[in-house]
Amino acid sequence: MTETSLKRSFACAALFLAFTGTALAEPLTVVSSGGFAAAYKKLVAEWQKQPDHEVNSQWGPSMGATKNAIPQRLDRKEPIDVVIMVGDALDKLMATGQLVPGSKVVLADSTIACAVPQGAPRPDIGTVDKLRQTLLNARTVAWSDSASGEYIEREMLPKLGIAEQMRGKGRKIPATPVGEIIASKEADFGCQQRSELLPVHGIDIVGDLPADVQYVTEFSAAVVASSPRRDEATRFLRFLATPENAEVIRSTGLVPMTKGGTR
Repeated sequence: MTETSLKRSFACAALFLAFTGTALAEPLTVVSSGGFAAAYKKLVAEWQKQPDHEVNSQWGPSMGATKNAIPQRLDRKEPIDVVIMVGDALDKLMATGQLVPGSKVVLADSTIACAVPQGAPRPDIGTVDKLRQTLLNARTVAWSDSASGEYIEREMLPKLGIAEQMRGKGRKIPATPVGEIIASKEADFGCQQRSELLPVHGIDIVGDLPADVQYVTEFSAAVVASSPRRDEATRFLRFLATPENAEVIRSTGLVPMTKGGTR
């Protein structure tokens, strides 16, 4: 072998090693919806303390037509390894073959709570009648364009008998957390997953919806079918759902799934 050929071989080998090393070091790409975001941020920080556990964390709603919505991103075939989202919406993606069959892991349940701007009078929403009156008294009411907001608009307001009265004052908020709309006083009352309201500064949470009109949302995770890192993605899901992480999840306003499938 000539000296030139030898140098070329060494260069190719170095290039190959650099390429494969980079490929092996590629982070796991995870997209989480807002309802699990606070818990996820705490848990992923622990996961990444281990060598080779790098994660590229991204965010997007579980449903809807906004650009970052998880179904839209999967339709565009973005390189995603794991999704964390509302269970019903995840099941629909599983049925279309976009997620690995059998990879679903239920992580937590979430209730809907309501809030007002910080320092504003706190209305009593402890009963269905008091919630109805609070909604009617509010000048502007905000809810999300994801699971909690869909429920409020399609089911709760009709059940309360005030769907027509709310048409002029109700605002469905795409992409932006409802709490931020309340904090900026663009709405004087609003409701969303408790776990999404808790991290927002500038609001006061007045309470959960009454039991008779409460809607509990399941948050689950699964491996994306197109992921080239299925084994690592599966290990990550097992870590998120381990019983040792239950209190971290609970601290963010969620009801964690614990060992044996109980909550």
